[in-house]
Amino acid sequence: MGAKSKVKRREKGEAPTEPPSSFEKEISDFLAWVQLEKGLAENTVSSYENDLIQCAIHLKAEGIKGWNEVELIHLSGWLASLTKGEYAVSSLSRKLSAVRMLAKFLIAENVLSEDFTELLANPKKPRHLPDSLTIEEVEKFLSVPDLSTPLGKRDRALFELMYGSGLRVSEICTLPMTAVDCDDGFARVFGKGSKERIVPVGRHASDAIKNYLHGGRPFLVKDGTGGELFLSMRGKAISRKMVWVLVKDYTRKAGIEKNLSPHGLRHSFATHLLMGGADIRAVQEMLGHADIGTTQVYTQVEVERLLDEHANFHPISRKKD
Repeated sequence: MGAKSKVKRREKGEAPTEPPSSFEKEISDFLAWVQLEKGLAENTVSSYENDLIQCAIHLKAEGIKGWNEVELIHLSGWLASLTKGEYAVSSLSRKLSAVRMLAKFLIAENVLSEDFTELLANPKKPRHLPDSLTIEEVEKFLSVPDLSTPLGKRDRALFELMYGSGLRVSEICTLPMTAVDCDDGFARVFGKGSKERIVPVGRHASDAIKNYLHGGRPFLVKDGTGGELFLSMRGKAISRKMVWVLVKDYTRKAGIEKNLSPHGLRHSFATHLLMGGADIRAVQEMLGHADIGTTQVYTQVEVERLLDEHANFHPISRKKD
């Protein structure tokens, strides 16, 4: 694979024509290889050149000195910045394809030991993400339930568990009492496809559940009540519709002007974990995602937040009014 060539400057392109010097040699060698040994068309090679130069310039601006320093979070940041532009999904896919091919080339050339693109999900059409809460808003939201009443105890435990463990609304509604171990801090949850997973139950959620089990749930039990943890006033398992209504009601009472849904609490759980430095694979397991790409949405949301913070508050990058 060792073909060498100086990067050609092409008239057509989206990126500046000069790559950072610390990235140039690898780009040059790669372009020579794809053109001479892979036989790619001139236009394709030109597009790959522009894509890689654009990526390298972004990485250099982030303080990365060479391809051997690139990690997943850096490429996620680059892709997140591109999604704010006018690029079609097909263009984003091509850019990612160029970087993936480069990574494989550099591994074969013993420049890299690991593929920094391995966990990158393919670009998808933009999808609307549910509103989520800041940490301060979560605290306001959780403080609303009236703990002097059985229903208030139930609602506090319900929301603590949804936010603290990232459960889906369907999972919270069908969760049996026997599935939650408050002393050891975990719950057994059956998610999509009846797949079982173990999720952590934090101290705040454990305390709220214990309080509900002692002073809330016994007052909601009726003849024929099943073993579900969370009950309605009629002694039945709480419904998804009721959880939806409760989330809307408590959001309003907390003075939070967001269109929060039950899934927004799960979204907040994942986002706050990643903000705190949690490993994306661990978050994927806790959420019960089969595809790492689904979890990666939250990574890109956090990257976009950091980019906005940087643009707003860095003395050089600060946005103009």
